Amino acid sequence: MKHSEIHRTHRIGWLRAAVLGANDGIVSTASLIVGVAAANSNRSSVLVAGLAGVVAGAMSMAAGEYVSVCSQSDTEKADLHREREELDTALEHEHAELAAIYVARGLEPTLAKEVAKQLMAKDALGAHARDELGISEALTARPVQAALASAGTFTVGAALPLVVVFLVPVAKLGWAVSGSSLCTLALLGALAAYAGGAPVLRSVTRVVFWGAFAMALTAAVGSWVGRIG
Repeated sequence: MKHSEIHRTHRIGWLRAAVLGANDGIVSTASLIVGVAAANSNRSSVLVAGLAGVVAGAMSMAAGEYVSVCSQSDTEKADLHREREELDTALEHEHAELAAIYVARGLEPTLAKEVAKQLMAKDALGAHARDELGISEALTARPVQAALASAGTFTVGAALPLVVVFLVPVAKLGWAVSGSSLCTLALLGALAAYAGGAPVLRSVTRVVFWGAFAMALTAAVGSWVGRIG
């Protein structure tokens, strides 16, 4: 009988960027709108602030993800280049190094040497990348994918607070944006946990708590500025 297993590790790269983008889009835009609305601003001022926040935030998320993941990718490439050189100049040493890794994981020395020999005969660089450096195809850095996922989901997440601004009277914007955004954050946390196979309640609690904290803080600052302005 076939034993079917479902793993989600291959989703880590895009899932992390997507969740970060959507969460940041909702929290930052909603917090900005709540803060500006708390300063007794009119609808036009709130909309301008919200739209500017969406554009600036999406570009910032894309650039930040691209640069940070490029740095990771550059480090991986440098390590692989160094490993390739060592395989060309010190093959026996690299064989012993790989065998020692397998011994540390529980294999008998003789078996570890044979495993290392066979793996290196098929793909020496791949074996060292995976077992010595911890670099695998599923976890390889993909800068463009991360940037697009982060910017796209940021924009989608930020759209909800802006829609609420159009639909709700200015006097009720603070509560309406906060409530709808926290509900969306809870849904996002649940979906992210489900996609990653993580506990749903813990994920939901985490995103809702920090979202509420950010909105409460910006509302307090906006209200204070509105009183002294």
